[in-house]
Amino acid sequence: MKGMTIIAEIGTAHNGSLEKAYELIDAACQAGADMIKFQWVYADEILHPETGFVTLPGGKIRLYDRFKSLEVSPDFFAKCLERTHKDNMLFACSPFGLRSLNELVQIHPDAIKIASPEVNHIPLLKEIARQYGTIPIILSSGVSKLGDIEKAIDILETDRKEISQFVHVHGNVQLAPLTLLHCITFYPAPETEYNVRCVDTLHRVFGIPSGISDHSLDPVLIPVLSTAMGGTMIEKHITLSRKTDGLDDPVALEPEQFAQMVHAVHQTQAVIERYTKDDLASREPVHSALEEIVRQMSSEYGSETVAKALGNGIKRLAKIEQANYGRTNRSLHFMHDMKKGQKIEMQDIAILRTEKVLTPGIAPDYLETVTGAFLQQDVHSGEGVLWEHLLQH
Repeated sequence: MKGMTIIAEIGTAHNGSLEKAYELIDAACQAGADMIKFQWVYADEILHPETGFVTLPGGKIRLYDRFKSLEVSPDFFAKCLERTHKDNMLFACSPFGLRSLNELVQIHPDAIKIASPEVNHIPLLKEIARQYGTIPIILSSGVSKLGDIEKAIDILETDRKEISQFVHVHGNVQLAPLTLLHCITFYPAPETEYNVRCVDTLHRVFGIPSGISDHSLDPVLIPVLSTAMGGTMIEKHITLSRKTDGLDDPVALEPEQFAQMVHAVHQTQAVIERYTKDDLASREPVHSALEEIVRQMSSEYGSETVAKALGNGIKRLAKIEQANYGRTNRSLHFMHDMKKGQKIEMQDIAILRTEKVLTPGIAPDYLETVTGAFLQQDVHSGEGVLWEHLLQH
């Protein structure tokens, strides 16, 4: 049975056009992808309207407005799922809040993908575990520390123990109940900071299948090294052209590059199989395969680049993403101006990404603690909720 699942991350590259979404799905199929992934966007579930601006080929625009423009109907994704299955691939999608999650499961996806910024979206994780325990979950771990990942996995597995052994099979693709992807949340992510040995580390620490979500520009190096480190899943963005104005188009692979990646991964699998076919129980042949793959990559990219890309396998924030910690992932934010002495109700705050210019708030873990508290000072819309805002008893 096939040991690698290759995901073509379309995300929001469709720009709201169903015709373009179909083109991307078909291109991914022709390039050899096993699974298609979309993003089910509602701007209000992701960020505050005043989070700042983003510069795109068409000019400068509020990031909130850009996300707003990417909202489509549930029927859009239902049609994309149908097209994906027609092309004999699996369909996955990332929800960003309870509304998008509940609408997503209504169309029966093959998997739910939790994006890196949602690793600490506690209510979202709890709802997935409580309601949708029989759908395979893919969890990305960018801009996260080991403790963040542990907490997320603990939530996701709490109500999934009874199905911990199930495998969802479609064609030659098999999906475990939970797969963990090593990731760097930076666009583009430098290959030399990827610390690909973490693919093996995360598998050993948590005892679940692991792989990589790759935001680097090169189509070959990180996917090949991830495969060599025992990864079972690779996710990489796809676009029809890097010159178009999709949010992730500048770091995505064009179809020919995506096909190049698929070919390189399959070649790497063949190397590993050649070394392991005689003695599946021995680790030594795997080490020999790794040495050969590293030697091949070193001849193309240089031994120093390959060594840096492999890293030391210690799961820490990459230098390039350290400034994003607390801003790209979720925290509590006020949704409108409030006065000193007011009681904070559930509708007054939201679990959002801070992103560009706002101040990060306290972790979503404290949502219930904050709700019902009283303000000891005036606060402004969009501001992160801090302990000093709250009246101490």
